[in-house]
Amino acid sequence: MMEFLYFPQDKSEYIPAVITLIIFAAGAAAAMYFFIKASRKEEQKTDEHYAENHYSSTDYHK
Repeated sequence: MMEFLYFPQDKSEYIPAVITLIIFAAGAAAAMYFFIKASRKEEQKTDEHYAENHYSSTDYHK
C-alpha cells in the first residue's frame, strides 16, 4: 500500500514549509488589518453622510 503522508526523517526539510507558512500567515494578517481599517473609514464616511442628511419620518410625508 502506498503511503499518502510523508514525514521526512531529516527535519530540516520542514524549514521551507514553515517559512512559507509564516510569510502567508503574515500576509493574511496584514490584509485583514487593511480591510478592517478601510471598513472603519467607510463606516465613518457613511455615518457622517447620513448624519448631515438626516430626515425625520415626518419630513417624508410633506
